[in-house]
Amino acid sequence: MVNIVSAAFEEVYSGAMTCDSGRPGSWGRRATGLRREELADLAGVSVDYIVRLEQGRATTPSASVVASLARALQLSTAERDHLYRRAQLVPPVGGAISDHLPPGVQRVLARLGDVAVAVFAADWQLVWWNRGWAALLGDPSASPPRLRNFARDRFPVDAGPAYLALWPVAEGDRDATDAAVVSDLRRATGRFPQDGRLATLIRDLNAGNRRFAELWATGEVAAHREDHKTIYHPSVGPVTVDCDVLTDGDSELKIVIMTAVPGSEDETKLRLTAVAGHIDIKRSPH
Repeated sequence: MVNIVSAAFEEVYSGAMTCDSGRPGSWGRRATGLRREELADLAGVSVDYIVRLEQGRATTPSASVVASLARALQLSTAERDHLYRRAQLVPPVGGAISDHLPPGVQRVLARLGDVAVAVFAADWQLVWWNRGWAALLGDPSASPPRLRNFARDRFPVDAGPAYLALWPVAEGDRDATDAAVVSDLRRATGRFPQDGRLATLIRDLNAGNRRFAELWATGEVAAHREDHKTIYHPSVGPVTVDCDVLTDGDSELKIVIMTAVPGSEDETKLRLTAVAGHIDIKRSPH
């Protein structure tokens, strides 16, 4: 049986053989890509070690060697993490949660039109929303940026107002959603163990919300992927929607999309919020 390390190395190495390493053309050949000698030189290992990796005779590369190979091969984050995992190593994690929306995510969001969409960071901090979202749930722009956090709204530490959903929202299984959000935050602490904003959030909620502290103590790890909600909109009445959560793999951004069943009364109401909600927003002093 082929060793899993050699198999993973072959997967990423064969894909990178035709890559442009950015290295000056000092090897005197016309073909593009990397030779074993070049890869060994860029990664700071011996050619013999590269051959042993290919043949499955080197089975326990260190994290530093895997990191050097990943840099030399110019692997994407996904390819790098795949190589680490196949080598039975923990992939390196970023030091801080990112609020940045990559160009690809921005293109997808722009093409969704008036569908109610918002984007949250890995710690459920709201970083972007569209007009459809503001029309359905109320415009969060008047709320202090620091408090635009779904977990803080979900597990309040005082008697203050909600900062994200300005209208009442009901769910089919609130307990299940509570547990999913908390376990998703625990997963984020494994992905971003050095992030100060996430650490502050967890500390505040553990100290100030009993429900959160109880769920956190269970130690469960999972992701929040879907839900069903009824929004009691002040202009069109109750609107029942499907809430789906898509995750950007690298930065753990959460793209939350609210849609109604096609052809249903809820879909008609959802469309009406785009008119009624925008009128309300324009009249708002904020």
